[in-house]
Amino acid sequence: MAEIPFWISHLAARLRWNGGRRGALCILIYHQVLDAPSDVWPGDPDRDQFRRVMRLLARHCNVLPLPEAIDRLQAGTLPPRAVCITFDDGYRNNHDVAWPIMKALGLPATIFVSTGFLDSGCMWNDQVILAVHRCPASKLDLSDLGLGNHQLGGTAERRRVIDTLLRRIKYMPLRLRNEVLPVINERCASVPPADLMMTSDQVRSLANEGVEIGGHTVNHPILHCEDTETVEWEIRTGKRRLEEIVGHPIDSFAYPNGAPGVDFTRRDVEIVRNCGFRRAVTTRQGCAHTGAAAHLLPRFHPWDRSMNKFFARLAISTLQNGTVSCDAG
Repeated sequence: MAEIPFWISHLAARLRWNGGRRGALCILIYHQVLDAPSDVWPGDPDRDQFRRVMRLLARHCNVLPLPEAIDRLQAGTLPPRAVCITFDDGYRNNHDVAWPIMKALGLPATIFVSTGFLDSGCMWNDQVILAVHRCPASKLDLSDLGLGNHQLGGTAERRRVIDTLLRRIKYMPLRLRNEVLPVINERCASVPPADLMMTSDQVRSLANEGVEIGGHTVNHPILHCEDTETVEWEIRTGKRRLEEIVGHPIDSFAYPNGAPGVDFTRRDVEIVRNCGFRRAVTTRQGCAHTGAAAHLLPRFHPWDRSMNKFFARLAISTLQNGTVSCDAG
């Protein structure tokens, strides 16, 4: 088991990662937890890396269910070193890889699920990633789609092409995104996998074992890029579908992509609240402190390869101002 060096433990104590009314809540955000390291998804932890972090948290932190943690944050009764663990999107390896590790350690989790990809779907970004990695050609011409003409060499060059395409496609309205994806798959001779995301039965099974299931829309659009009718349909329909699957109300929500004022605005926060969600998380980096808005909660990115660096960042982040606003909306 990974040990925390004395200097990090001392740093955490000096930074007074307190509970009570001076408490700070660190909400960790993950996506996939892979069976093994992968060039396709280099930013996601594998099973062994994830297990090391979970053991670290189980030993040195108070890991709480998200609903309880937010209630206690607002009430000023948060324990010291309070942490929540969340996952976005609904990947099958959350069920197959991550949850067994957490369950064995007695750690709670929240998984935010985009319902449109359940039962054999594949998210748009993964379609792009896999298509470019698999493409047998040395060139990929997407200039007729306004997406450029790209050379495809080794892994590093393909990674740069992927990053370029993801940036350009991400902020397309859903209608345009859905038009370009089949073309990219066709030109790369790629068939999206049918087993990357969870099934409805797997979501139900996790809920029955105590995992909180949260809303994450149907199709994972950038809310700021869509009209009000579409945003409300995405949020409300996703919530309703999850409630049908798990058999109880869904109270927590994660904004797709999650950057305040860029990916969502005050309009979208109001829609989330009006749809019945009691709390919502962003991707704004930081920890939540007493008085944090329940529908604008920051999260912490635990994507360090070094355990020492991870825990040091975690401790330091408790001093950072985690206040989130949507001034663009």
